[in-house]
Amino acid sequence: MNTEQILHYLKELTENNNREWYHLHKAEYKEANAQFEALLQQLILELGRTDESILHNVPKDLTFKLVRDTRFSHDKSPYNPAFRAHIGAMGKLPVPAGYYLMIKPGNQSFLGGGLFADMFKDATKMVRDYLAAHPDEWNQIIHEAEFEKYFTVQGTALKNVPAGYDKEHPLAEFLKYKSWYLEYPVEDKDLLDIDSFLPQMVKVFEAMKPFNDYLNTALAGFKMPAR
Repeated sequence: MNTEQILHYLKELTENNNREWYHLHKAEYKEANAQFEALLQQLILELGRTDESILHNVPKDLTFKLVRDTRFSHDKSPYNPAFRAHIGAMGKLPVPAGYYLMIKPGNQSFLGGGLFADMFKDATKMVRDYLAAHPDEWNQIIHEAEFEKYFTVQGTALKNVPAGYDKEHPLAEFLKYKSWYLEYPVEDKDLLDIDSFLPQMVKVFEAMKPFNDYLNTALAGFKMPAR
């Protein structure tokens, strides 16, 4: 895996974020993307030792496009200069929760997990209901030493506990959330030494698995909305 090639291409795209440059450098994109998929394949194999639900995945099916939807954005740059992928039991779908990787130069990369789906109100309600009924298990997971070493639970949140839930509930602050996710920042220098850093990536992802498992239990039976 040549992660230097990945970062170099993305840095060049950041500095030349236009369609003409992108199409002139399609070969470099393909080479960098192949290196990213090789990294994903290695992660699938390593994480599959403790999470067999992801072993069926094919790297090319897990990645997201560089093209941005600029219709409602002030930033009209046509591309997002980042390689992104979600490794889950259902591939790159946000549910079930899995392992998210974003590589973006300038020390903006991160390893992620959890539920990012603010737009799925049914999913949010399912997690809130499960949180309300299973607070002890949640607290045990997020206060485990290995978890606290790497993560703080993040997510967009309401100002108040939503109607239908106890305002005095021990997890009242988490019941305000619309998404519950984790991010572990990664520096460029770590990615450049990928052979040494890969075991750390695996360790971080394994530390988030109980968190993902909790959310996925809450989300059992969730159906992605039809497009």
